[in-house]
This record gives sequence, C-alpha cells and structure tokens, in this order.
Amino acid sequence: MPLPREESKLWTPAARVCRSASLPFSFASFTAVGTTEAADSQTGERFPVLVRYEVSKALGGPREALSGDITSAFVSLGSLVIEKDRMRKSVFFICWTLLSCCWSTQAEIFTSIGQMTDLIYTEKELVQSLREYIKAEEFKLAAVKSWANKLDALTRVSTSDPEGYLAHPVNAYKLMKRLNTEWSELESLVLQNPAEEFISNMSIHRQFFPDEEDQTGAAKALMRLQDTYQLDSEAFSRGKLPGMHSNALLTVDDCFDMGKTAYNDADYYHAVLWMQQSLKQLDAGEEAEVSKADILDYLSYSVYQMGDLPRAIELTRRLVAIEPSHQRAGGNLRYYERLLFKQLNEQNQTYQPPSEEPIQLGTYSRPQDHLPEREAYEALCRGEGLQMTEARRSRLSCRYQDGKGNPRLLLKPMKEEDEWDSPHIVRYLDVLSHEEIEKIKELAKPRLARATVRDPKTGILTTANYRVSKSAWLEGEDDPVVDRVNLRIQDITGLTVDTAELLQVANYGVGGQYEPHYDFSRRPFDTNLQVDGNRLATFLNYKDEPDAFKRLGTGNRVATFLNYMSDVEAGGATVFPDFGAAIRPRKGTAVFWYNLFKSGEGDYRTRHAACPVLVGSKWVSNKWIHERGQEFRRRCGLTEVD
Repeated sequence: MPLPREESKLWTPAARVCRSASLPFSFASFTAVGTTEAADSQTGERFPVLVRYEVSKALGGPREALSGDITSAFVSLGSLVIEKDRMRKSVFFICWTLLSCCWSTQAEIFTSIGQMTDLIYTEKELVQSLREYIKAEEFKLAAVKSWANKLDALTRVSTSDPEGYLAHPVNAYKLMKRLNTEWSELESLVLQNPAEEFISNMSIHRQFFPDEEDQTGAAKALMRLQDTYQLDSEAFSRGKLPGMHSNALLTVDDCFDMGKTAYNDADYYHAVLWMQQSLKQLDAGEEAEVSKADILDYLSYSVYQMGDLPRAIELTRRLVAIEPSHQRAGGNLRYYERLLFKQLNEQNQTYQPPSEEPIQLGTYSRPQDHLPEREAYEALCRGEGLQMTEARRSRLSCRYQDGKGNPRLLLKPMKEEDEWDSPHIVRYLDVLSHEEIEKIKELAKPRLARATVRDPKTGILTTANYRVSKSAWLEGEDDPVVDRVNLRIQDITGLTVDTAELLQVANYGVGGQYEPHYDFSRRPFDTNLQVDGNRLATFLNYKDEPDAFKRLGTGNRVATFLNYMSDVEAGGATVFPDFGAAIRPRKGTAVFWYNLFKSGEGDYRTRHAACPVLVGSKWVSNKWIHERGQEFRRRCGLTEVD
C-alpha cells in the first residue's frame, strides 16, 4: 500500500496492489475486471484467475511527480483485490494432472515396489485434495444458501409494498448497492463451478441492473438528505429519520463505502462523517470485512484535508499503532507533526490535544457551493424560516371556484385555497382522483427518463446534479384521462392549454430534488430586474441566456399548474426562498401561480425548488401554460408589475 517517497511528501490512501498487475496509468478513479495467471504451488501449472482492480484517485497533499515503470506507478494509485474463492480450480483437474505427470514420466512403475510405494503417498495426497475439494464445495454451497436466505427475507419485505419499501432512502441505497455490487459477488461465487442456467438468467437481467453510477448516486443522495435536513450519520445508520424508525440499517462496510464514495469525489467533509461512523460501529463490536486500519487510513487523511491537524495526528498515530510497518502512515505522521509545529511557532501557540469528542455533524463547516440561497432553501425544506405571519394569514381565504361560470364547474365547483398572498399562489383540492392518478402513473412509468434542464448559456437540454428525478411527457391522445385532465386545467385556470406544453409527469426517487430555479425563460435585459445586489447577480448570470421557448412560437411560460399525485411522509415540499413560503404535497391537490406579470415581464419572486424527498415517493405532474392564446383571457396590465 505505501509508496517509496521522500519523507516530506504526503500520499493519500491507495490501498494494496499486486505488483504483477498491469493497468493503464491514470489518475482516474475506476473499477475494472480482468484476468491474470496464478500457479499451483505443487505442480507449477498456470491457470487464469478473475481479478478486480480498484483504483483510487491520487488526491490532495504535496506530492512528487510519479516516474518509473508502469507497475510502480500503479502501486502508487490503486489496489488489486484477488478473490481467493475465484482462484480455485477443480481439484479433480489438478489430481488427474498429478497422476498423468507421474505416469508419463515414470513408465512401468509396477516393476518396482519402491516406485509403487511412491504412489501410496501420491494417493494419500489425492485423498487429501479430494477432501479439500469437498470442503470447498460445501463452503460455497453454504455461502450460496446464506445469500438465498438473506435475499429471500429481503424480497418478501420489499415486494409486499415496493413503493413503501423504497420510500426509505436507506432501503433505496441498499437496493442499488445489492444489485450493483453484491449480486455480482454472488455471480462470481457461482462461477467457480459454472452454473449455466443461473448465469444465463443473470445475463438476461443484468441489463436492468443499476450500475456504479446508480450506487454512487444513491450514496450522494443520502449525503444530500443529511445536509438538507441536518441529520447525523448515526441517525441514518440506525434508520432513525424524522417521524419514523425502521430496521433499514447501515453496516460498518456500508458506512465505509459511503465515506469512500465521498473521498473519491474529493468530498472530505462527508468522507469524515461516514468514516467516523464506520469506525464507531466497528469499535462497538460490529463485524465487518473492512479493517480498522483501512478506516483510519481514509479518516486521518480526510481530517487533514479539513484542516484539523491535531486530530489528523491523533488518528494517524492510532493507525501506526495498529500497523507499525505502515510506511506511508508513518511518513504522513511526520509530515503532519512538522506542519503543526511550524504553524504553532508562527502563531506563538502551544500544542493543544484534540477533543475527545467524536467527529459528528457540526464539527467541521460544510463547504460552500454555487447556490447563494442554499441556507434559506434548506431551512425552508426543514420547516424553518417560514414567513407566514399572522397578518399574512389573515389575508388568506378559501372559496368555491366555478371558472367564471364555466358550465363544467357550475354543478361541481373547485375548492380553492390561498397558499400565499403576493405573489398569489392557490391550491385546488380534489383535482385528480385516485383512479386518474394511477392511470397517469401507469402511462408514464415505461417512458420515465432522467429529467433534464436547459443550459442557460447554450439553451441545450442536459442532465444536472441539482435536478434529480425522472420524467415523462404525455399527450392528450395517449389516453382519455390525460385529455380530461388537460381540459380540467383549462377550466380551472381560465387559460387555454392549446399552446401549453405536454403534461409532464415526474417521479423523485431517493433524495430526489430540484434546486431553486425559474419556470420561465429569462430574457435578455429584462426591464423588471432591479439593480440591487440580489437582482443584479441574477441579471449578470442570465443576461446572455437564449430564449428557451422561441422555437415553440408560443411565448414564455406564463403560469405553472402543479399536480401532487402522492403524499410524502417527510421532505419533498415546494419552497420559494425569495419570500419564505413552503407548500407541502397533498395527494390529489394542485397548486397554481403566474410566472409572469401581465406585462409579460418575469416575476423573479417565483424562483422555487422541490426539496429532497426524505421519506416517501413523490409523484407530480406539471402543466406549463404559455403566453400565446391568452391575449383575451389574461389582458395586459397598466404597469410592468400588474
């Protein structure tokens, strides 16, 4: 694992590597599967062995340029994990090879009792090899049975209520991990003695399995929930989420993998939190495949990256105490101590031992990102910072709405509630029936694809980390239900949907969210922009954005009609950071607001977000109504902000 290097250099955890391995030299982080050769210790016979390469980024810290042959360079970067079980070859093959070697090199053995006595010992070795083969097969069978029992219990629970099971983000993450990692390990176990039917089934279903990106995405989703709702790693690990407690637990190895995901993304803040939790559970006596030394290795370096030298020194000392020969840890320890000594001298301070308290949420400051209203947005998601005063509440009311005498609403008017006064946001009750919701979901599910956003510079649709959901578009011709819902939206709003976009159905999975955004297209030199700090920043950011809807010929998005098609146990609110509103999803209801003033200028107060779903599965459908066709339905105002 350690690299030969100058003592003044600092190296990151890169684990162990077999020096006979050969991989392309790269600073990327990846996993690859390949083959190498191994030799039988007795016969010298060589046979192929399946191996897995795990390569980590060479990140952070002062480091020298790598040189030398490809093998030594690879030693510095990664690890080679050889699965011992995969190295076994049929003992019968080895046995018959041994016999054939004896018989082919020594003919007419029967003519010499002395030579024949050698066969007695050969047979004894064969019997011993046979017993080892039986033991290996029994061990494999026991392992497969253990897998089957565990997975049978899991699937009984998950299939009884799939959406309810996946409503818990830990269950969703562990499903990604099982199908991406653990089922592959089971496949490798069975491959030791090829089972064609099983492998054939695996091959058929593998195309539907989540991949490494899915597992990583689920892990990052847990971290996003952790940040937004200020949950510590202990809460997640023990299945303790706001308003619920379940047996969806994270093991030592799960926590380690979470930390490693963050580490490989240079996210040392979360790497510290999850490596610390992994260490805590290991110290409590939980069984694990990962070693304490490996956890301390990642944890100590991540703590160093967070700028906590005293604690990095203490953790590295613990690592060296476990593995005194850990060359890189010893070198890092000397580096940390020299660096701390230098800092103390420059600041004329004395050494203070690190706190005895474990590292937890709040120990270190969370790194800032690009989103200026991050704190306000996340506070609203937690139900904090709401600006619903008593004076404002007194101005809100509820009423029956008949669409200004619309014949379809006269006998059964809509129930309309004010959610906010300015800008005016209303909620309609009983907009969609349960049967309509289920039909819309049924139509959308086969079409769901990763939701996209329009790049503000290029106008091109692309995926983004700040929008985590899948969506589908439904036309009125797809089913009478869709056509009926479109007509109902037109009746309720009084706006034509002839120029509106198709009905967009979205499903937010584990940690699903859509960070603060506008529904309308920001036009160049929008005269409604105010020249103050907040609005000027928006203007500078978006003044070069192309008209996203120009090619449609239907104008901008004048209004948003948002249907909630599910209840969400925790999280998933629609929040408006600019004026401190939060609207909770309620199945069958819909909220409506105008994105543009009557002048056609954008109402920048309507910048909103879909909070990460903490517990539950969130289904919504949007109808974005455009300007064209509304000329006599929503007339221009006398001022720009009417």
